[in-house]
Amino acid sequence: MGSQPHVAATQLEDLATVDPGEATSAATATPSISVVIPCLNEAQSIAECVRRAQDALDRNGFAGEIVVADNGSTDGSPEAAEAAGARVVRERRTGYGSAYLAGFAAARGTYIVMADADLTYDFDDIPRFVEQLEDGGDFVIGNRMKNIRPGAMPWHHRYIGNPALTGALNLFFRTGVRDAHCGMRAVRRDALSRLDLRATGMEFASEMVVRAAKEDLDIRQVPIEYAPRAGESKLSSFRDGWRHLRFLLVHSPTYLFLIPGALMTVFGALIIIAVLSNISVFGRPWQLHTMIAGTLFTVVGTQVLALGCMARAYGVWYLGERDPAFTRIERRLRLEYGLLAGTAIFLVGLGILIYIAAKWLSSGAGALAETRLALLAATLVIVGLQITFSSFLLSILGLRRGD
Repeated sequence: MGSQPHVAATQLEDLATVDPGEATSAATATPSISVVIPCLNEAQSIAECVRRAQDALDRNGFAGEIVVADNGSTDGSPEAAEAAGARVVRERRTGYGSAYLAGFAAARGTYIVMADADLTYDFDDIPRFVEQLEDGGDFVIGNRMKNIRPGAMPWHHRYIGNPALTGALNLFFRTGVRDAHCGMRAVRRDALSRLDLRATGMEFASEMVVRAAKEDLDIRQVPIEYAPRAGESKLSSFRDGWRHLRFLLVHSPTYLFLIPGALMTVFGALIIIAVLSNISVFGRPWQLHTMIAGTLFTVVGTQVLALGCMARAYGVWYLGERDPAFTRIERRLRLEYGLLAGTAIFLVGLGILIYIAAKWLSSGAGALAETRLALLAATLVIVGLQITFSSFLLSILGLRRGD
């Protein structure tokens, strides 16, 4: 899914090569700020970005460095960045996230400021980001949405894509961020280990915000301007938009599994009840075919709910996710509760099947019209078995914790 293992500083030699002579300069000074700029074929603008970033540091008296994480440029971008005074890190693995992971591993500053290499961001805003970190913030992100210059952002990004994805992110993770895909950001170096960033593609931008929220970092926002870019955009609207949405869904079992599963289960159960009770809906009673649909919704919904419980458990037990609601439920519920519930539902379904069989035999094994009851029994048997075996699987996942 576009993810690779976390890139730690000690792994830098395996992922990127730094130009000769850097070891000496690294030993002579420790910068307070590292400006990390990812770069892929930005020869038109990278040198100017480096100069503007360095000027911003110098004017404000910051001891800083400019780190350009080149991601396989073929247009002379690394050489142009180096000539302008940047320290260049060459990352062989492709991807926006890969470039940033290598840049973070190479950065030496206490504070890390991020910005793109296309002149869309004003490096004179660096002090405003640093000020928020010095004030106690852990992660600072820009907000471009009220200061977008004409021609800087396509209308479908400005009015559809960005608001929709930012809205989904806030719905799923309650971050309160107003521009989740702004590329100008700042983070404390000591917070990077807590973020445990892994995404290698464009979804890296969403991952930073999601992980910051899950780790309860102090997230600050700074309004900034967004200017038209220099050079050709590397962004693919639909492909990268889908990568962001996929990331958000995969990291939110509640919205991917639990809510859809619960809705399907309840809807299916209501249909079954309506058919068995001969309740008229929209002026007519629901019949057998409607009950089949109710059975389908109930069975699928139950399975999706079970998957959601396992996904939540995996996130908490194996990925270190913080989930207070799941933790509270986990303390009260054990394998035996799931087994009891599943067995009880299974036995009710089995009892109905036995009743139908007895009625059939008592009538001389002739014609029998108990289709609705048979569907109900089959539904209960399947749901009971699903709960029983899902409880066992959930317990297996918990073995690592010594349960």
